Amino acid sequence: MARKDVLRGLMAPATGNPPAPPRSTRGAIGAVNQSIAELRTRSLIEVPCDMIDDAGLPERMEAEAGIEALAESIRTYGQQVPVMLRHSPNTEGRYEVVYGRRRVAALKHLGQPVRALVRELTDRELIVAQGQENSARRDLSFIEKARFAKAMAGMGFERPVICDALSIDKTVLSRMLSVIDALPEEVVEAIGPAPGAGRDRWLALAERARGRPARDLVAAALGPDSDARFAAVFAALATPRAQAEPLRAGDAQIGRIRRGKTRTALEVAPDFGDWLAANIDRLHRDWKSGRD
Repeated sequence: MARKDVLRGLMAPATGNPPAPPRSTRGAIGAVNQSIAELRTRSLIEVPCDMIDDAGLPERMEAEAGIEALAESIRTYGQQVPVMLRHSPNTEGRYEVVYGRRRVAALKHLGQPVRALVRELTDRELIVAQGQENSARRDLSFIEKARFAKAMAGMGFERPVICDALSIDKTVLSRMLSVIDALPEEVVEAIGPAPGAGRDRWLALAERARGRPARDLVAAALGPDSDARFAAVFAALATPRAQAEPLRAGDAQIGRIRRGKTRTALEVAPDFGDWLAANIDRLHRDWKSGRD
């Protein structure tokens, strides 16, 4: 699917005839496209930074990274690109961020007012607008966009709407969701955004991680930055797992045993596993006495 680039030319000066109406005119996508098309006819306003609240879905895994550098750039050159806000549906006179969260954070750091476009958007339209803006940015990593897509799905957005919002096709969306579904959230959080790891490496990591305990993957996520932590987990998963063998009591198979270099794992029925856990002290004493 070609990128929709609905934000392209947003800040270009309007000349000649008004732009052609957007293709989609239904639902949340249509409302947001129409809102964006109307922005050229609206002026920018300055909003005090302490009157702006966050809204929408989390998008960055390391939200504070680089804020001071961005603030210094804005201090030197000014705010070159406006943000989009909406009027707060909860508090009269306050605003909420639709997109441009890092710019708002940097301007709050400087204590400067925020140059903004203000639109009336519902919660659903806000999320779609946020997704469309994200799709046009190159600094969000694959896993950050995948988490955003998962959050949209969790809010009840249908897949065609998510695809339109992120300018992706159904195949890419399915791969994003497959990665998020395969990897426990604590593992993704431990690794971080990993901007150097693209879609194919995340897919390979998710495939290798199937069936592995999350705590082992979190423990492997060591390194000075997110890319290094991804590489560490990827390398830890490169070692093939030991093959499971039948675990027998007489003629009956009661589970499986997996022998590795550093540990041996038993896979048994839950009720027998509970009994083993309850009697482990006695069994361990018997084992030790037999070694003496």
